[in-house]
Amino acid sequence: MCGIWALFGSDECLSVQCTSAMKIAHRGPDAFRFENINGFTNCCFGFHRLAIVDQLYGMQPIRIKKFPYLWLVYNGEIYNHHTLKERFEFTDYQTKVDGEILLHLYERFGIQKMASLLDGVFAFVLLDTANRKVFLGRDTYGVRPMFKLLTDDGFLAVCSEAKGLTHITHSMSSPPKITPFLPGHFEVFDLKPTGKVESIQMDRFHCCTQEPNHAVYDTVERLPSGFAPETVKSNIRSLFENAVRKRLMAHRRIGCLLSGGLDSSLVAATLVKLSKEEKLKYPIQTFAIGAEDSPDILAARKVASYIGSEHHEVNFTPEEGLKAVEEVIFHLETYDITTIRASVGMYLVSKYIREKTDSVVIFSGEGSDELTQGYIYFHKAPTPKAAAEDSVRLLKELYLFDVLRADRTTAAHGLELRVPFLDHRFTAYYLSLPEEMRQPKDGVEKHLLRDSFKGLNLIPDEILWRRKEAFSDGMMSVKKSWYNSLQDQMESEVNDFQLEKSPKTFPFLPPRTKEAYFYRQVFEKHYPGQAEWLSHYWMPRWINATDPSARTLSIYKPDKDQ
Repeated sequence: MCGIWALFGSDECLSVQCTSAMKIAHRGPDAFRFENINGFTNCCFGFHRLAIVDQLYGMQPIRIKKFPYLWLVYNGEIYNHHTLKERFEFTDYQTKVDGEILLHLYERFGIQKMASLLDGVFAFVLLDTANRKVFLGRDTYGVRPMFKLLTDDGFLAVCSEAKGLTHITHSMSSPPKITPFLPGHFEVFDLKPTGKVESIQMDRFHCCTQEPNHAVYDTVERLPSGFAPETVKSNIRSLFENAVRKRLMAHRRIGCLLSGGLDSSLVAATLVKLSKEEKLKYPIQTFAIGAEDSPDILAARKVASYIGSEHHEVNFTPEEGLKAVEEVIFHLETYDITTIRASVGMYLVSKYIREKTDSVVIFSGEGSDELTQGYIYFHKAPTPKAAAEDSVRLLKELYLFDVLRADRTTAAHGLELRVPFLDHRFTAYYLSLPEEMRQPKDGVEKHLLRDSFKGLNLIPDEILWRRKEAFSDGMMSVKKSWYNSLQDQMESEVNDFQLEKSPKTFPFLPPRTKEAYFYRQVFEKHYPGQAEWLSHYWMPRWINATDPSARTLSIYKPDKDQ
């Protein structure tokens, strides 16, 4: 996890502009560098480093003697960098940094093939001064964030988080748009002698439903084909274990978030198992947050005891949560209701990890609900085809919701997130399975995933078949959900008159509840006029939902032991 920032064609003195780069200092607490580009006095790179791989040579922008005209800043991890280096016989390697592979791949194959061969999560800015080109790219699901600002006269500014661009000085009379860079895409700009740029190409290099180009070089050989249930379940297990194993790449301590739900439990259990096989020199730490009697705390305790992790419990009170809401919205850069609700717990547990432990690389279960149709509303899908299409929609929108939450809440405390369920090969395989196979079955969502791990004793049986519980709901007892506490508080923060006038006050996506109104107010205070960063609110489908919480749906059934 790092913070990247770059300007091309600034009309303002760079020493003034670089104060904006400090807005994302939390992403890289280990070091900071600000570097001008030879021959382009109005272009520069800023980089905040969190040292995970190659402690000695990992500072950026990365430049190597073999290609002195290439400059690279990137935030991410490339899990197959060793494999690609050997496969293509790249010599004259200068560092042990995983990102150096981008320079060798680009030089040999060009930008599109380079991006498509990367197995990992990334956001990059690559400058080629020899050919006067600037390239931007972002991984398939947008696990690593990137925003850009481009003015009509060709001034380009790029940053890991939008907050590093909101106060950039430019010569336009009206403020230029700041937009999230689209996941799975790359963009090419011509760099003019003035340092300004012109966009000449924007293309997709990978979509979640396609087998990734790097799969042929993967450590897992070709999988048995066909859709016989045992074959499919065996393939799911192999690819999932492979997804966790490749993410062990780190020189810093690894931990795991554990809510006691199916997804985080599978990740934690597999992580503990593989850490023993790989002979890691420390026990895996797991972290749960919730009120003392919450379903999540009790379930996570069971799992941690079963898998033998060094378990930490962070006590959560509604008062503490309410205090953190504004800070959380500032870090998230969104006003989406369910994202904010779920982020408060994740933000507070990340704060605990940073302050009280030495774990820095944090595994998590994000992406599974979207991929495996885990949301309760999937029980109401009219057809298997509709369910499959919605699963792909959710995956493509992850960068606006769950992945955004997971990145910002951990990065706010200088932690690095790893999400094995969003492994390119694992997701492409799962989405290639017959639509009927992926649907909820026998009244149980994610049936295929659960069934794939049945009888292995990897996690306790009652956890393997535990019903879906939203993270923001499971942190507190069934008697009173976290969202109820939020709504009670907002009753006194927002009056009826304000809510009535909300379509006039906020014409774009007007809030319909006092809770939503409060979030929007806080968002506008920090990011005025930027409401379009969110295209729509996250809501369940195929059911008449007025609130995103699963507990408000008529089909919600709590587990008996809650």
